[in-house]
Amino acid sequence: MYDKIFPPKSLTLPNGKIVKEKRSRTPIVIVFLMIALFFSIKYTGFDINMLVNRWREFFVIVSEMIPPKWEYVSHIWRPLLDTIKMSLLGSMIGSLVAVPVAFLAASNMIKNKWIVGIFKILLSMLRTMPTLVSALIATYIFGLGTLAGTIAIFLFTLSYVGKLLYEQIENVDMGAFEAMEAIGMTRMQAFRYAVIPQILPNYLSVSLFCFEGNVRYAAILGYVGAGGIGLILNEGMGWRDYASVGMILLMLIVTVYVIEAISEHFRKRLI
Repeated sequence: MYDKIFPPKSLTLPNGKIVKEKRSRTPIVIVFLMIALFFSIKYTGFDINMLVNRWREFFVIVSEMIPPKWEYVSHIWRPLLDTIKMSLLGSMIGSLVAVPVAFLAASNMIKNKWIVGIFKILLSMLRTMPTLVSALIATYIFGLGTLAGTIAIFLFTLSYVGKLLYEQIENVDMGAFEAMEAIGMTRMQAFRYAVIPQILPNYLSVSLFCFEGNVRYAAILGYVGAGGIGLILNEGMGWRDYASVGMILLMLIVTVYVIEAISEHFRKRLI
């Protein structure tokens, strides 16, 4: 359609041959982006004047966080440890459960299209659901506390790792797998000895990456009653106790940095 509206340009080569050069799609892409930007601004109520006039208010709050309330550290340790425990347990269980789920979602491992389709749809549905929503649902089922947060992190990790893992399984070299099946191994045995060694480094790397991200996500789960440092963060923001909030954020930043540094070290050794 685009080539009919904007016909390709004819070019004559030195040997006399005429070739057609298609027009660039860049102008039409820019037009669609500008239209999308216009309607986004219109329907979201974006006000550039308010942004220009009030951006300094952000630094007013930040200035009230500095210096942080150092004596508040004693109130932070336990919720911070709860956040780390939620993230670690939810990430570990989610990563382990992701292996059989990814196996059942891989089209080169399971020949039944219905089973493959069901598990791919399941992973898509879990990825679509925001972590805060799953944490809120978990609080209604399991009550307030870290169990609800752990369940929410488990579901997110399962969807994230499971999605990447089944894609890796579908792209492995099937030569060794088929050879092991040919000598009498079961499908599960061939998967264990031929496929897992190929996907193991990336699987562990993705799991570690997901864990370090889950520490950040777990920090806000307290806003829906799922336990962890988010509870006291929400309390501090509610009471406008910005010095305490500054201390909470400082501890969280240090914790996340240390976990990311350790995780990055091991991920570099795995890949």
